[in-house]
Amino acid sequence: MALFFFPFPLDQTGMANALDTLCGQAFGAGQYHLLGIYKQRTMLLLTAASIPVAIIWFYTGQIMLLFGQDPEIAMEAGTYARWMIPGLFGYGLLQCHVRFLQSQNTVLPVMVSAGVAALFHLLACWLLVHVAGMGSNGAALSTAVSYWVYVILLAVYVRVSSSCKQTWTGFSMQAFHGAHDFLRLAVPSALMLCLEWWSFEILVLLSGLLPNPQLETSVMSITLNAANCLFMIPYGLGAAIRKHHWSKMAMSLHVPIRACCFA
Repeated sequence: MALFFFPFPLDQTGMANALDTLCGQAFGAGQYHLLGIYKQRTMLLLTAASIPVAIIWFYTGQIMLLFGQDPEIAMEAGTYARWMIPGLFGYGLLQCHVRFLQSQNTVLPVMVSAGVAALFHLLACWLLVHVAGMGSNGAALSTAVSYWVYVILLAVYVRVSSSCKQTWTGFSMQAFHGAHDFLRLAVPSALMLCLEWWSFEILVLLSGLLPNPQLETSVMSITLNAANCLFMIPYGLGAAIRKHHWSKMAMSLHVPIRACCFA
């Protein structure tokens, strides 16, 4: 189950890491308008990359049966994945907005929006799981809705905040050009994260082949999610270091960033 769910954050998070590099360089070099173009381009590409993942999620139950998983677990995982599909596209847009703001050293609105979305998620999860009686499907739907709430909060901030007037100048056709340069950074970054985490998540699939698959997969999933929570601490620190590094390097070189959007 985890193997099909983790491509959702991993490929999108990995591809969005390219935005750290591009936006950090552009902001440090003072080419603020490029940040908005880079963000739009990444939004388009991540949305396109979400489509094949959504198709895989839609058939997760059948795919897991091909891997010899317990039929009950496979069908439950397949249903859960289908309810998560709306959040797949929201998560990609979320990564673009977060990196767009962080590259400008605007972190407080991101943190506050994350807190509001987390509180909303608790309420939505309680209403859908317990009040509406949707069970695990309600948990999946509440997660998807919470991602979209987070995206909307950040999008409104970018639109109305004076701190983003130079970096967000509206939608531009230039976002449809230069995808190759972005993918040269995005694809290796996504593969790096996916291959790293898949090595752990394959264990969850293998645990489903043991004599008591319900117990074994539960233990492995809980352990993996606990490790993922701890992983967020060094990941956040690493993201801050990357943004600081690219910004300072671009400022010290005083070399204009090559506008990939005109390639």
